[in-house]
Amino acid sequence: MFRVMKASFSRKVNFKLCHLSDCILLSSSSPHTSELTGGTKEACIYERNLINFIFASFCSNKIKKIVHSIVSSFAIGIFGVFLILLDVALIFADLIFTDSNVYIPLEYRSISLAIALFFLMDVLLRVFVEGRQHYFSDLLNILDTAITVIILLVDVIYIFFDVKFLKDVPRWTRLFRLLRLIILIRVFHLAHLKRQLGKLIRRLVKRIIAMSFPSSGGQSFYRNPIKEVVQFLDKKHPNHYRVYNLCSERAYDPKHFHNRVSRIMIDDHNVPTLWEMVAFSKEVEEWLAQDPENIIVIHCKGGKGRTGTMVCACLIATEIFLTAEESLYYFGERRTDKTNGTKYQGVETPSQNRYVGYFAQVKHSYNWNLPPRKTLFIKRFVIYSIHGVGTGDGYDLKVQIVMKKKIVFSCTSLNNCRVFHDTETDRVIIDVFNCPPLYDDVKVQVSSSDFPKYYHNYPFFFWFNTSLIQNNRYGYNINP
Repeated sequence: MFRVMKASFSRKVNFKLCHLSDCILLSSSSPHTSELTGGTKEACIYERNLINFIFASFCSNKIKKIVHSIVSSFAIGIFGVFLILLDVALIFADLIFTDSNVYIPLEYRSISLAIALFFLMDVLLRVFVEGRQHYFSDLLNILDTAITVIILLVDVIYIFFDVKFLKDVPRWTRLFRLLRLIILIRVFHLAHLKRQLGKLIRRLVKRIIAMSFPSSGGQSFYRNPIKEVVQFLDKKHPNHYRVYNLCSERAYDPKHFHNRVSRIMIDDHNVPTLWEMVAFSKEVEEWLAQDPENIIVIHCKGGKGRTGTMVCACLIATEIFLTAEESLYYFGERRTDKTNGTKYQGVETPSQNRYVGYFAQVKHSYNWNLPPRKTLFIKRFVIYSIHGVGTGDGYDLKVQIVMKKKIVFSCTSLNNCRVFHDTETDRVIIDVFNCPPLYDDVKVQVSSSDFPKYYHNYPFFFWFNTSLIQNNRYGYNINP
């Protein structure tokens, strides 16, 4: 289903025979101060509100993706340019065929009004997709919105009101024409910026190499042979490359790459800490700025999850892309070899996607610095669709909380937890007692002797950063 934090986390995990969701309550107050009775009216109201919030978040994300694909499409862009050219043609027609400085034929005004409404809708949809704060951080977007609104108001006045009073202010017509010309200039300016951005992206992509682990022995048959990787880099980029190994589980002699190897210890399918992402991105930017010939090579084991997370951080740090969604989409498109199939090869792990979003927040909202530390306590887990999972009632579950690679808390139905199985709604509510203070990067992992084992012997786990949970509530859809 979904994952929500503070008021909760919720998550759907797909097994062969079951669907699993988990829900966490976080609070900045003291650990566990109130009791939960699964059948109380308060609990039911709370859970109903929580589910409504989760569902609303899910629907909002789906709608934003659809709207983004529409407003960013090539067809809409071409149609917008056509409308502007049509509007400019009307301006010249007005100048040539209309004698009055004030009166403009109703037909011209009606077409102009329709065009103004189109661009107003375009602005509103872009604000919806990008967010009001992010969209209006660009002065050009503010100017565009102001021009669109003013022109729309002028068109409405000309059509629906008596325009005789405008004889005293004939400059309005000149202003109208000037604003239309400004919009046309803006379109060509944006087209130029887009071409320049495309060139910049291509240049940057050539300076970032993502690959799987450079291997030797038997693994070199299906992974990159380390000798061939060294030969390629020494030939194409002699003395201008730096390698980043993101694997915690394997290494190689850095002498292969002339000791220009940095290692960041990230477990498979897991995430780097927020501090590691900030330090890494700053180091990469500094290295690339030293010489235009410098490149970086990033790899984990398969060259997708951990590598994609850090590549996306680089794309955001260098402001090639401003949002996590854009960088993740771009990496996925570049990483997927469509000549050998359509299977997506981008960043798929929900926590890794989340941390790319975290990094975008750090870059734009905290000026590339870590946010202030926030201490929270987990109070409750709620697991939906529990039927058929383990014993089917949640009493076999073991929950562990990890910080700084150490297990700081563990609970079962016999220790530090109270389990309530709601058979009517097919969910388990687990109250947590004695949870320690949690801060920075936190991992929650759930296990059971009756669960299938996947990653590191835990059927599922997830990461979050306490400092970036707003209003003690976090919503995340795992299966969009």
